[in-house]
Amino acid sequence: MNQVSVNTNAFDAILQAGPIVQLTLLILVGLSILCWAIGWTKWRQLKNIQEANEVFSARFWKSNSLDSLYEEVDTFRDSSLARVFKAVYVEMKKLAESPHLNKSGDDSDKPQLAGIDNLERVLRKSTEIEIAAMEKRLPILATTGSTGPFIGLFGTVWGIMSSFHKIGQTGSASLAVVAPGISEALVATAIGLAAAIPAVVLYNNFVSRIRHEEIDLNNFSADFLNIVKRNFFKQ
Repeated sequence: MNQVSVNTNAFDAILQAGPIVQLTLLILVGLSILCWAIGWTKWRQLKNIQEANEVFSARFWKSNSLDSLYEEVDTFRDSSLARVFKAVYVEMKKLAESPHLNKSGDDSDKPQLAGIDNLERVLRKSTEIEIAAMEKRLPILATTGSTGPFIGLFGTVWGIMSSFHKIGQTGSASLAVVAPGISEALVATAIGLAAAIPAVVLYNNFVSRIRHEEIDLNNFSADFLNIVKRNFFKQ
């Protein structure tokens, strides 16, 4: 009895798949490429932010003058801490130039400002802007991680339906009839998982790193606010 040779490798299965399954696979491949591109750019972004924050933080604590530090702040382009500092310093200058300014009676003639609520608002807003910038495009990773397996499952179901349809047409359940549909179904499942698993890993990794950066931002904001209150604001 002659055996029928059936080629069921992944590449041939994709080429022989129906248009619906091929479209499903194309969507999954596109999502996978997009996720890897986001992963690369986000990794570089967070790496640059972390390194720049370390440099700026060291400079901040060594500085004896906020004015001199402000003059250098634009050199720390990748530092989220520097951008928060710049926003708060600009707000302090506005307060100093406002009618709320009162001079202290000591010889240092150090300004004592009012309007601490404004400064706290700027700190909170600038911190939220930095966190939002770091979280940008992460929902794409989360969406791919959660929907990728289901998109692949759709291709799987469609491939199995195609196999049953061929069985009904031919009246035969031989391997030559069902193998192509089953093969393309399994490929859809595999590609769905291949797109979803890295997306979930990347998403969780970036969320963890962003939470760490958020803690650093909040700690810096609290320390900076205490320094400003102690030296420039009415008690």
